[in-house]
Amino acid sequence: MEFVMAIVIGILFMAAVYLILSRSLLRIILGTGLLSHGAHLLILTMGGLGGTSPPVLAEGVTDYVDPLPQALILTAIVISFGVTAFIIVLFFRTYGELKTDNMNLMEGNDEHD
Repeated sequence: MEFVMAIVIGILFMAAVYLILSRSLLRIILGTGLLSHGAHLLILTMGGLGGTSPPVLAEGVTDYVDPLPQALILTAIVISFGVTAFIIVLFFRTYGELKTDNMNLMEGNDEHD
C-alpha cells in the first residue's frame, strides 16, 4: 500500500510543480493546492497505513496508533485552506486591476518598478 501511495504522491508533486511553473496565475493556485494535498498524503504515509488500531488512548487499550500524523494533517489542511483562500482573493483583486492572469504581463512599468 505504501508503494501505491508513493506513486500517487509523486504524481501529485509532479503535476503541482508543472502547474506552479506555468504563466497563468490560476494554474499556480491549482498547483499549490495539489502540492498541499501531496504533502498531506506524504505525512499520512509516513505515519503508517497498515494498522487497524484506533488513534485513541482509553482504559484497557494496549494497541493504538500514534495520533501525531493525523493531528499534523488536520493542522496542515486548515493552513492550506487559509492560504488557498488568501491566494484566490489576491488573484481576483489582481485580475480586477490588470485584466489578465498572465504572469509575464504583470510586470511593473516605469512608475511601479
